[in-house]
Amino acid sequence: MEIMKENIPEHHKLPDSAGIVKTRFYTFGQSPGELILESGEKIGPLTVAYETYGRLNDSGNNAILIFHALSGDAHAAGYNSPEDKKPGWWDMLIGPGKPFDTSKYFIICSNILGGCKGTTGPYSINPATGSPYGLSFPEITIKDMIKVQRKLIGHLGVEKLLCVAGGSMGGMLALQWLVDYPELSGAAILIATAPSHSAQEIAFNSIGRYSIISDLNWNCGNYYNGARPETGLSIARMIGHVTYISEEAMHKKFGRNISYKSGLDGANNNECLHARDFTKEFEVESYLKYQGESFIKRFDANSYLYITRAIDNFDITDGYENLADAMSRVKAKCFIISFTSDWLYPKEQSLKIVKALKINNVETVYTNFESPYGHDAFLIEDERFKKIIEGFLKSLH
Repeated sequence: MEIMKENIPEHHKLPDSAGIVKTRFYTFGQSPGELILESGEKIGPLTVAYETYGRLNDSGNNAILIFHALSGDAHAAGYNSPEDKKPGWWDMLIGPGKPFDTSKYFIICSNILGGCKGTTGPYSINPATGSPYGLSFPEITIKDMIKVQRKLIGHLGVEKLLCVAGGSMGGMLALQWLVDYPELSGAAILIATAPSHSAQEIAFNSIGRYSIISDLNWNCGNYYNGARPETGLSIARMIGHVTYISEEAMHKKFGRNISYKSGLDGANNNECLHARDFTKEFEVESYLKYQGESFIKRFDANSYLYITRAIDNFDITDGYENLADAMSRVKAKCFIISFTSDWLYPKEQSLKIVKALKINNVETVYTNFESPYGHDAFLIEDERFKKIIEGFLKSLH
């Protein structure tokens, strides 16, 4: 890993910043060693985008693997260039002196299989055709994503992880890791996650997918050389974002405040004769539009389809009699965190995991963390949250 702090803006050189961090790439799976997916299909070669923070110690026992959520990527902390004004998505937790202390731990984060930020996904060039995969990209699962992560830590020389950690989809990835590779991690932090999706959670994702495939520019996934389904992807993001925030947080931030009125007048605009009741825009509408417009600049619509489908298909009990049977494989000390205002992944889903772990006498810590911010609370600066993460990691020594 390269961390450089010379000749860069002052806010990049804070003592607890990971600094300028270079995204790296690992390629594997060249023929005849392609990755065999859960579906039985093969894919290769595969490229994985990843970042590391800190250094692997001489004993090789200080590595922590971080899994990102749906819209995340490998850039978890620090800055990729001196021009960056916004740090990685978990910068509040990763860096010198922070809970994931890079002066103590070797932190790894990679973009998942099927992603669109450097790791092979639908946007990538299919070597067999010379064109983007599009919908010819094979179906992928959470288990497939974990197989790729396993290859990466082997490449980095890590034989066993101190801990795995992640929130939302990242928590599902961590849970799958514990079941598939029980000997390869000593601990886990599972945040705002579930052993499988409920019908409601699937419903929200399905609306997002439908908005994408209904966009005429989607063109059955073949849009890479033309107009992209930006409207569909933007709406999908807006729908998703509503589920990430609690009603309390949304009310405090926006209430019923009006941010804009277009002045549209049906008397002089025949095309919009019946639209004058829709010209008023609430602040929450403006905020959601901003979220959607920002998202389409950094995410691929096909990746959104593939990843949300993998999340909806995820069920940690697949191949096992029940959740307790699946958790019987876990050997790691587990810290399960839910949030009091998270209505997308409510505490009941976390408690199912806790109960199944305790049935198997797995050392387990659980907290229903009080926060008004909803599902996204694990991405928001909170000193109390940082302290409980730090405390759990210290307990591993």
